[in-house]
Amino acid sequence: MASKPGILTEWPWSWLGNFKYIVLAPFVGRSIESLLNREDGSKIDIGYLIIFPFLLFRMLHNQIWISLSRYRTAKGDNRILDKTIEFDQVDRERNWDDQILLNGLLFYYGYMKLEQSHYLPIWRSDGIISTTLLHIGPVEFLYYWLHRALHHHFLYSRYHSHHHSSIVTEPITSVIHPFAEHIAYFLLFSIPLLTTVVTKTASIVSFGGYITYIDFMNNMGHCNFEIIPKWMFSTFPPLKYLMYTPSYHSLHHTQFRTNYSLFMPLYDYIYGILDKSSDTLYEKSLERQGKSPDVVHLTHLTTPESIYHLRLGFASFAS
Repeated sequence: MASKPGILTEWPWSWLGNFKYIVLAPFVGRSIESLLNREDGSKIDIGYLIIFPFLLFRMLHNQIWISLSRYRTAKGDNRILDKTIEFDQVDRERNWDDQILLNGLLFYYGYMKLEQSHYLPIWRSDGIISTTLLHIGPVEFLYYWLHRALHHHFLYSRYHSHHHSSIVTEPITSVIHPFAEHIAYFLLFSIPLLTTVVTKTASIVSFGGYITYIDFMNNMGHCNFEIIPKWMFSTFPPLKYLMYTPSYHSLHHTQFRTNYSLFMPLYDYIYGILDKSSDTLYEKSLERQGKSPDVVHLTHLTTPESIYHLRLGFASFAS
């Protein structure tokens, strides 16, 4: 919770607890009904039917990152910060799937309201190019300034401080924000999606691919181990302006006033807000070796840290 919670901090379905997934039931039921009651020869609306499976895929994608991160952090190779994750952080980040539920509701609602989105094609090259360019331009630029605004003491104390409660980040830390903050992010990320709908260049691949890209970069950037090999930047030097790394974003969670960019450090370079230790921390993290115990007693875990990290990564087990 933020230090001074503002309006729209709580999620609308928080009172439902573990039954929160029921909010999607009417939409999922309608999609199944539309498939079962389809008249012979009528065209299947694949775009509408695929929303729910896509939400399940996103949950699986996130869970894989969670499990991988806890295994790698315990192993120690390329670790960025030595601080351990506290149990209150695990509890605070248990609702990481709320943003997927929110996206699902908005996708269903938008798909029904925007007639031109019906019967989306599988692929359209012009839509994919438009989505890419709109993300590099307006989305990254607007996010940079929104992020800086969220670090103003008024908004920070009411909203963004909740996210920064996690100094040692996990992949799911990326989506731990108050409800109002997620609304702002959704409006921002919908710019490429709505633009392709209006221009009738949208496709299932452009929608699904863009959301998957956001999930991937969010998860990767919040790991507590460095995963991007140095050869990528050596082979294509401009890449350092187009893709951040876990160590790059980790500095934002420890220094707070640097490295504000979303996924592309370009705007940190332009506005001179880049943390000067970014390259040093990146290289040190890549060189760091894990430490293995000399002796392992098979009936006991070796350290309190191993007890905490060496599991599949489900929050219910952690708590």
